Amino acid sequence: MARRSSAGSVRFGVCKAMTVALLLSAPLGLHANVETPDVYEPVAPTIDQARANILIARQLQFTHFRDLGISDELSGDVFDAYLDYLDGQRIYLSQDDIAKFDKIRTQLGSALKTGQLQPGFDIYNLVQQRIIERLQFALETIDKGIDTLDFSANESILVDRSKADWESNAEALDDLWVKRIKNAVLAQRLNGAEDEAIVETLRRRYEGQLKRAYQARSEDAFQAYMNAFTGMWDPHTSYFSPRTSENFNINMSLSLEGIGAVLQSDNEYTKVVRLVPGGPASKQGQLEPADRIVSVAQEDEKPVNVIGWRLDEVVDLIRGPRNSTVTLEVIPANASDETITETIAIKRDEVKLEEQSASKDTIRLERGGKEYTIGVITIPTFYADFQAMQAGDPNYKSTTRDVRNLIAELEADGVDGLVMDLRNNGGGALHEANDLVGLFIDKGPTVQIRNANNDVQVLNDEDPSVAYNGPLVVLTNRMSASASEIFAGAIQDYGRGLVVGSQTFGKGTVQAVRPLNHGQLKITQSKFYRVSGGSTQHKGVIPDIEIPSRIDKTRIGEDALDHALPWDQIEAVPHTRYFDFSGIIDELRKRHEERFSTNPEFSLLQQEIDFLTKQRATDSVSLNLEERRAEHEQIERTRLTIANARRELKGQTPFESLEDLEDWQDQQAADLNSTDEELDFVIREGGHIMADMLDLDNRMASILDPQQFAAQSPAAAVTR
Repeated sequence: MARRSSAGSVRFGVCKAMTVALLLSAPLGLHANVETPDVYEPVAPTIDQARANILIARQLQFTHFRDLGISDELSGDVFDAYLDYLDGQRIYLSQDDIAKFDKIRTQLGSALKTGQLQPGFDIYNLVQQRIIERLQFALETIDKGIDTLDFSANESILVDRSKADWESNAEALDDLWVKRIKNAVLAQRLNGAEDEAIVETLRRRYEGQLKRAYQARSEDAFQAYMNAFTGMWDPHTSYFSPRTSENFNINMSLSLEGIGAVLQSDNEYTKVVRLVPGGPASKQGQLEPADRIVSVAQEDEKPVNVIGWRLDEVVDLIRGPRNSTVTLEVIPANASDETITETIAIKRDEVKLEEQSASKDTIRLERGGKEYTIGVITIPTFYADFQAMQAGDPNYKSTTRDVRNLIAELEADGVDGLVMDLRNNGGGALHEANDLVGLFIDKGPTVQIRNANNDVQVLNDEDPSVAYNGPLVVLTNRMSASASEIFAGAIQDYGRGLVVGSQTFGKGTVQAVRPLNHGQLKITQSKFYRVSGGSTQHKGVIPDIEIPSRIDKTRIGEDALDHALPWDQIEAVPHTRYFDFSGIIDELRKRHEERFSTNPEFSLLQQEIDFLTKQRATDSVSLNLEERRAEHEQIERTRLTIANARRELKGQTPFESLEDLEDWQDQQAADLNSTDEELDFVIREGGHIMADMLDLDNRMASILDPQQFAAQSPAAAVTR
């Protein structure tokens, strides 16, 4: 089975707290059967944890880029963040519970400075006890029989309770949990499950979560508490326990074998942060960033529900031997309801460097009787074979070396222009972004890096040679991050080409990993700034010409993260301006919009975006069976209508049912050589914009009279 509906360098990447890459093959065997105890044993802090806490507090105050002191106000923010971390959907704790900790709300900061961890552990232990009580209530409810539940009442349930008020007491939580169970039953009934199977699924889910709650460890509490604390400075600063540090170091060693996904804890779920380019999940094509993992199944085994599991244990369960298959049940990023899940089967394999390498293609366009040949270079990540480089191998692989060769091959083919596709490129080696810019400019600065002391380092391209001096378009989307943003921003600042697509991620910070006596601290110490002075942080790179995207900007991107460092500006550095697009940009946008309004593929894309936007905006779902069935059928009809319209555009036979569509998607996912034709029109539109550039100004065919340019610097350097 594949996806079926049932309702590079981490330092410069998009990772945040508690991220781990699923990259190794050997399971670590932490899943022995453990009898569920009758009583929860509270966890307690250790001396090593207290010492690590003091070190973390000092590092945050004295070496983090953000100048933030530990105050009573910060104490309250840590308290709220910790509760969000432990009970983000507000389904375990009541107002009565929270009132018990009112006295310590403003005291956590001073306690954290001195390694007094007990208040945080007291909160953790209460939450674990409430989780156990809620799960026991859920099991008792389904044991009474789901046929006793009323699905005819005019009831609804919030899809996302993260901003909801806390329920007043235990009785109110009972009512909420009855609704949650009804919601789960409804979702499975609508997808054809029999009541007996539904009860078995729910019992297995709740019993699995209950077992995890009883097995809570001191390290779980400490890591959760520290990450609520470190997250006050920024979302990329985080504490790694010794076990998480082991996984992080494995990822950094590039021993890439597994499914090739980077995960993080997201309240009780494990969430996909990004996919490793060239990895099994990326090639399979169905797992997506922001998907949340519900269960994991090995070949020929029943799925194991992993809601509420520790991140490291989910990682262990997903790892396995090469060429074996693991099946993930996920809540899709675009799901309007957490009971809507899909299953994705992925064959574990090695992530080979060559599969992350840049590649080339050409597209041919006919415009007004003239034919244009446009070269396309796709860069999945900014990579370099560091081992070969250190060994002195003159032929080591790197992004810049590969792209230089691809450009030479495309120019030999007589291309009229070049499109660089950086969509979904989450970053990688910083020096490769610097060197890649150098292929398109004479020489000069490419990026500025400012640290917490306001010291600014400027990276430069010192090589005066230019590999390509023709017209250039850079494609970006929301998943283009870090090193991708440095490259796109430099091309934009130099007037060397146009950026086309959607706003980038906005990851403009630099982290260092510091060893502690107990675990590690990943801490933000610097920010990236463009040569024009503006940061790539938070704002990302704004395209010159925008193409709508399916990606939800409210869920994915730096500005969607709590406590993200803000955008700011420092002095520009002198740099060459090769072309001023102001004289043609309005006409380029006009022509693009005309194509957009008449192109059926763009029309379908907009329909799909509108559909997804409506789904995301749904704040509640009905618990009335007939209303819910009507909503479910309408969603399925819309999916089928959009899919069939796209097939008809290609002259293909429409699907008769949603099942036919999903079977076809299964077949496509199984064929790793298949291409995503749905996105080809975005590359073609990049080619059309290129042709417009050539049509409007033939000077774009070469660099003429570059002008030295320094943007107006701000009145004074920004201080922290």
